[in-house]
Amino acid sequence: MEIKGKINQILPVSSGVSKAGNEWKKQEFVIDTIDEQFPKQVCFTLFNDKVNLIDGLKPGMEVNVSFNVESREFNGRWYHNINAWKVDSQSPEAQGGYRPEFTADDIPPEPMDNGNDLPF
Repeated sequence: MEIKGKINQILPVSSGVSKAGNEWKKQEFVIDTIDEQFPKQVCFTLFNDKVNLIDGLKPGMEVNVSFNVESREFNGRWYHNINAWKVDSQSPEAQGGYRPEFTADDIPPEPMDNGNDLPF
């Protein structure tokens, strides 16, 4: 699934060690949906190597988030995660910022062809 929105906040990274002894880390971020009649806030979770997907992003930036929804039961209660697996920035500042205009001076001069205009 995919959703478009503006980053509302980026929460701190959490880390720990599982019962099996494996280290893990997770980070959550919240977006405000756009292009909807009634915008909503959605909290996404990033696990392990996916945490770096939001490096360089800041609140207010527009993003497209690809995600999966996962539910699990524990002691008769159901818990849900919205796991992001791809985050694409739509904000110009994250895509290289300002780009200068193309001008005629940017075109290199034509090579000298010694009177022959055939390329072979």
